[in-house]
Amino acid sequence: MNKRAISYWKLHRFPILMVLTTILFYSVFGYHLPRTDFIKLITLYFALFFLCYKLIQFEKWNFKFLVVSGTLFRLVLLFSEPNLSQDFYRFVWDGQLIINGINPYLHLPKDLLLDIHRKIPNAMELYHGMGDLSASNFSNYPPLNQIIFAISTLLTGTSTMGSIIVMRIIVILADLGVLYFGRKLLQKLNKPTYLIFWYFLNPLVILELTGNLHFEGVMLFFFIWSLYLVHQNKWILAGVLYALSISIKLVPLIFLPLFIKYYGFKKSVLFYAVVGGVSILLALPFYAPEFITNYSQTIGLWFSNFEFNAGIYNLVKYIGVQWDAKPWELIKTYGKITPIIIISWVALITFIRNNKKVNTLIISMLWILSFYYFLSATVHPWYIIFLVLLSLFTEFRFPLIWSITIFLSYWAYSNPEYKESTILLIIEYIAVYGFMIYEIIRLQNKNLLFHKN
Repeated sequence: MNKRAISYWKLHRFPILMVLTTILFYSVFGYHLPRTDFIKLITLYFALFFLCYKLIQFEKWNFKFLVVSGTLFRLVLLFSEPNLSQDFYRFVWDGQLIINGINPYLHLPKDLLLDIHRKIPNAMELYHGMGDLSASNFSNYPPLNQIIFAISTLLTGTSTMGSIIVMRIIVILADLGVLYFGRKLLQKLNKPTYLIFWYFLNPLVILELTGNLHFEGVMLFFFIWSLYLVHQNKWILAGVLYALSISIKLVPLIFLPLFIKYYGFKKSVLFYAVVGGVSILLALPFYAPEFITNYSQTIGLWFSNFEFNAGIYNLVKYIGVQWDAKPWELIKTYGKITPIIIISWVALITFIRNNKKVNTLIISMLWILSFYYFLSATVHPWYIIFLVLLSLFTEFRFPLIWSITIFLSYWAYSNPEYKESTILLIIEYIAVYGFMIYEIIRLQNKNLLFHKN
């Protein structure tokens, strides 16, 4: 080694060793971890979080070092099959349907299986891989997401692993985009730019997006780029990108009312027109008379049929059971009430808070989405990645605590009945609620929850 390399090694040897250890742990996670082995899973995850914390602590101003490290961590997982989610089978299925001229919003997989073998040779593999629940429902992935599925299958034919690799590369590129525009927005808001590495090096982000192939990162790429342009007062392009974000995942829809105060009534209407127009254009290739009915029906199921890793809902269910309420009736009733509560909360945040600056706008978004997930009956680990990113532009850090504890929910995979652990859920939510309350009290003098002036 030359003198420069020796000097660099002496200066950064501990972070380099931590990077190598982290790469080893991600390799074990991606290629040698049965999802039923909860002890191994949670031990690796906590170890990865500790290493993430130390890397940011030691090298937070060494931008290139942390970018290269985070990219390497993702590339380690490039050829692994997602082991904590089977959603990728549905992604490939939908992509195969599209390139074969079949609208994924109009047909249930279980109804197509017998007739599709000639067009899709790996149809049986995909059907059994996605599971009965997915096979019995229409696709719930928005149009731009479907286009990504189609591109991945078009480029790789009937190779499931080939499609996974293409989609994974897109997800990695999106994370790099989040890093780029997130850092630029932090600079504009006069916040430490190293904060973006709590997203880019976060094990939850790496494992759920690159590893398990969820598309929150692609949504967040368009979303954070849009917010950056909002800050730059380039509202037309910001509206286009905001629509692209919605067309990957619908979540950003919940924030649209906030722009009424930010832009004022007239300009906000124009902004909404851009967002709506682009969204409609993206949906047009998939439109059919049944499209809206089928899609609404599928989305509605998430409010009234499914439950996983819930916070407040589990408390409500516990109380309801004591009063002899039927669980299957309770979740349907709860699913009808929560949208009304959430809409009321969005209206409250929209009109009480002074959302005329981007930093205030982001805090409002954080509280809206936090409240939504606190009430939700289904909170998969990858959902809160949005909260993690939003929190980096605020003074609040409770989503980072949640990004650590939410992996406790994967206990459900360790038993054949997918039964959740009440004790682990209590630990998870006590940590999150406890730290959130602490932060609210600590920051109350800054009036960050209801800033009226």
